[in-house]
Amino acid sequence: MTLPIGSGAMVVGDGRARNADLGVRTASAVVMLAVAGAALWLGDPWLDGFILLVALACLVELARLVTIASRPGVARLVGLLAGAIYVGLAAYALVQMPVGVLLGVILIVVATDTGAYFSGRTFGGPKIAPRISPSKTWAGLYGGMLAAGLVAAGTFIWNAGEAAWSPMLAIAFAIGAMLAVVAQMGDFFESWLKRRAGVKDSSRVIPGHGGVFDRVDGLLPVAIVALPLWLMHP
Repeated sequence: MTLPIGSGAMVVGDGRARNADLGVRTASAVVMLAVAGAALWLGDPWLDGFILLVALACLVELARLVTIASRPGVARLVGLLAGAIYVGLAAYALVQMPVGVLLGVILIVVATDTGAYFSGRTFGGPKIAPRISPSKTWAGLYGGMLAAGLVAAGTFIWNAGEAAWSPMLAIAFAIGAMLAVVAQMGDFFESWLKRRAGVKDSSRVIPGHGGVFDRVDGLLPVAIVALPLWLMHP
């Protein structure tokens, strides 16, 4: 009788722990959305300041991971320099974007994560790179691409109005799907770096969510790719 009772108590304890963690994660998410939303609503210079603050926090966390994952020497210096360029380019791209474009980029990244999560959990299937990120599946990637493509197409329709039903709609969908792949590459890069460093999260600065780098790993490369695409748009 001891084993069933003990097991039941453990299950109840785990459930309470998960519920407590869910509450912390939800509260943190609400705060993050409120701060980001306020920055978007206020616009410059508050928005630029917010982007630069997030970039600085991300750079600190990335530098910490590189330092843990590498030995002192040239390799570490190259990694730190590459990380600074990576985050710097993303921050520059985000600052240069109009609010409407910036919001569209953020929505595409969110759609990628959401589509990949639900598609991966629903269909499962083969893993993309189990040694780097065991939870990422090909089904999840395709779901993320579909969701991001639909968001990009919807954004195009919203902006173009009656002129939306044209070949440009298919192009917008394709760009969204492509950016989803780019977002997943950013996710894989951070997962690889964390595995090299032997840590679960980039930091613990955001209760229930880990670090800033954990939250923007997909946004960084998407911003870098999206800026020239927007500049080339007629």
